[in-house]
Amino acid sequence: MKQKREESGLSLRAVGELVGRHHSVVGKLEQDRRKIEMLEFIAYCQAVGADPHEGLDLLLQQSHRQ
Repeated sequence: MKQKREESGLSLRAVGELVGRHHSVVGKLEQDRRKIEMLEFIAYCQAVGADPHEGLDLLLQQSHRQ
């Protein structure tokens, strides 16, 4: 998530404003220190210009490895 945000040129604060969350919450989501709800995930993806389907596919791939 962080890589995609950085590629989009957005700061934590900017994404936080776009998704209606405090920037510290966005940071915790990126660091996997807080679980993300599906609607939050979709909003995050839209804010950074990412395809939510692609992100979900990556998450599913990671869950199969564990």
